[in-house]
Amino acid sequence: MSSQLNNSGVKFLKALAKHSEIIMQAYLSGRVSEMDFDINVLEKLMELGVLWRPEPGEDLRLRSSVRALLENSLKDERNRQLDANIGSKLATIKTVTSHYKEALHHHADAEAEVYLEDLAEQVYTLVDSLKSSVRSLWRRIHNEFGYVGSINAKIRENELAQGQLTQMRQQLEMFQFDELAALAGSNRELRRLLVVQLQKRHTEISQELSIAQAKLIELLGKFREYLHRSQLLKGFVLHHQQKPDYQIKDYSAQHQLPSLFNQAKAVIKAASVDVNNIEHEQVFAELVNHLRQVRHNRDENQQLRKAQNFAVDDIENIDIASDGLKEAIEHYFVHVIDSAQRMSALEYHQWQKLDFDQEVWVYGVINGYTGLSAEEQEFFEIGVEGHPHPKFTGNFVIEDVELGLR
Repeated sequence: MSSQLNNSGVKFLKALAKHSEIIMQAYLSGRVSEMDFDINVLEKLMELGVLWRPEPGEDLRLRSSVRALLENSLKDERNRQLDANIGSKLATIKTVTSHYKEALHHHADAEAEVYLEDLAEQVYTLVDSLKSSVRSLWRRIHNEFGYVGSINAKIRENELAQGQLTQMRQQLEMFQFDELAALAGSNRELRRLLVVQLQKRHTEISQELSIAQAKLIELLGKFREYLHRSQLLKGFVLHHQQKPDYQIKDYSAQHQLPSLFNQAKAVIKAASVDVNNIEHEQVFAELVNHLRQVRHNRDENQQLRKAQNFAVDDIENIDIASDGLKEAIEHYFVHVIDSAQRMSALEYHQWQKLDFDQEVWVYGVINGYTGLSAEEQEFFEIGVEGHPHPKFTGNFVIEDVELGLR
C-alpha cells in the first residue's frame, strides 16, 4: 500500500515539474487555452487532479488545492482570499477526538494512536491555516495593495480585506474552549492539543487581527486623502485645459493672503526672562556676582576696622520717629473688624483722604498684615489685585490689596 502511494506521489510531482509551463499559465491567467498545448497532456493533468473543467465547452482551470500550494510557496500578494472555514474543521476535530476516546475506552491502543496522530494533524492544520490567512493579510497591508494601480482600486481592496477580517473574527468566536476542555477531560494529550495549543494560537491570532484592522483603517484614511488630493489635481488640470490662458495671481501683492499660502511662521519668537526658573538659578547667580566688584584701599579698611566707643544704655533711648502711617494702618484694620466687610487699601485711602503715597500705603498694609502673629492673621483674609509683569515672566505686579474677615 505504501509503495503504491509512493509511486502515485512521485508520478504526480513529476507531472507538475514536467508541465510547469501549463500550470503557471493557468495560475497567472486563470485558465488554459487548449489551442496552445497538446490535448493528451491536458487530459493527463485532468486525470491527476491538477486541471478541471467547470462546465462542458469552458476552458480548463487550475484546481484550488494546487493554486493554494503555489500561493503559499510563491507568497503571491494576489492571494486575496482568507480561509475562514473554521466551523467544519472544528467539527472534524471534535469527531476525531470522540473516535480517540472511544478507542482508549476499548483498550485499542494501536487504533487510538492512529486517531491521536490524525487529531494532531487536524489541529496543526487548522492553526497553520489561520496563520497563513493572517500572513496573507499582512503581506497585502505591507504592500499597500500594490497589485492594483488606482487609488479607487486600493480603497476597494482595503474594504474587501476589512470584510474578510471581520468574517475571520466572527469565525474565531466559534472556538468554545469550555466545550473543548470538557471534551478533552483529564487526558493530558487531548488537553495539550485542544486547550493549550488552540487557546494560545487563538489569542495570538486575535491580537494580530486587531492590529491588522487598525492598520487597515489607517491605510483607508490615507488612500482617501490621496484620492482627494488627486481629484484636486485633476480638477486643476482640467481647468487649465479648458482655459489655457489662465495665470495664477501674485498673492504676495495682495493685502489679504489666502490661508493656503499664508504659512510663514514668525522669524523671532516672543521671549521673556523668568527669574523664578530653578534651572537658571546658577546662571543668574554668576551674572549677579560679576555685576560689580567693590574694592577698598588698605588705609580705608584699617580706619573702618578701628574700634568705636558707644554706650549700650543709649540703645534703650532710641525711638523710631512715627509719621502716622502705623496708626493709619491700625485704624484700617480696626475699621475692617468693626464693619465686618471687605475693603481694599486704596478704597480706604481715598475714603479717609490720606496724604501717604498710594504705593507706600499698599506696602504698609502688606507689612502690617505680615507683622501680625499667626493667631491674629487667622482672623483676617487678604487678597491681592494686580497683573503679570509684561516683560519678566513669573513676576506679578501688585496694584492693590483687599482685607476682610474670615
